[in-house]
Amino acid sequence: MAEATDTLGIIYQNLEDAGCNKQITQRCMSLVKSGKPEGMLPILLNYRRELLEAVRSGQKKIDCLDYLIYKIQKNI
Repeated sequence: MAEATDTLGIIYQNLEDAGCNKQITQRCMSLVKSGKPEGMLPILLNYRRELLEAVRSGQKKIDCLDYLIYKIQKNI
């Protein structure tokens, strides 16, 4: 766990906690270290979009299962 005053450690830990892969983490950390943290924005927005699409895809699958479960229970 990073100390509250360890900015690089906090950013690194947050990227890990968000599930960023090694490539994304390294690119973001490189930008922070070079004094260009705003360069992380397009990378993080793209990763967020990918995560949201995975959530939506999973929700569609859950909806299909819920419908099937409902139909089975209704016929029992």
